Amino acid sequence: MQENDPSATINGAVQPRYGEVLIRHRGRLPHWEKEEGLYFFTMHLADSLPKSVLDKIAERHSILQAAQRNGARLLPDQQVFVAEYSIRRIEEYFDRGAGGCALGDPRIASSLAEAFRYWHGRRYRLIAWCIMPNHAHVILRLLPGSELGQVVKSWKLHTALTANRALGRQGRFWQREYFDRLIRDGDELQRAIHYVMQNPAKAGLKDWQWVWSAGLETRTTAALESGATGEGARQNLD
Repeated sequence: MQENDPSATINGAVQPRYGEVLIRHRGRLPHWEKEEGLYFFTMHLADSLPKSVLDKIAERHSILQAAQRNGARLLPDQQVFVAEYSIRRIEEYFDRGAGGCALGDPRIASSLAEAFRYWHGRRYRLIAWCIMPNHAHVILRLLPGSELGQVVKSWKLHTALTANRALGRQGRFWQREYFDRLIRDGDELQRAIHYVMQNPAKAGLKDWQWVWSAGLETRTTAALESGATGEGARQNLD
């Protein structure tokens, strides 16, 4: 995730080394988009991060973006700020169970898993996913003509309707933003899969059923078709 490099940008803000990439802004954060891209991303519930933290994440991106444009090194206080609101720190915050953790309700988790599977093989190819109590991780490769933003939107709409009905509530269920990253080689894909599959155990969730991974052949094919390094994709999935 390049979190050890204070000049690295937040998830989704590091431009890949291959292919044609578009940058879209759907809120506070930029999103790198690539036709048939291979992605690792996280979507989280509306109450899992307060607005103040989201604003700090956006500020972190602005600082890093300005430093990259100007070729400047971050000042010591900026380095501290960037580290404090890194993706790794945010993931740790999620894993502590912030917010109401509605995805811990089997009815809602099942609805999200169903949404993941619905367009599998038609709009995208699923590689791995994990539904945590207040967020979800997904690794997928987009199929021709699909956009990540539209895919995520369809999942959120389906799940929000189910969740609000099951919980007898109204209002926003998901946070609008999501953290995404284009996977660039086999090593990165393997690390992402390992992270997703181990996340429940790392967070102290025993016998957690809401986690899934495709077989080796599917993973390797997805890596190669997305433009990731061929040898790395093969060697690191053995």
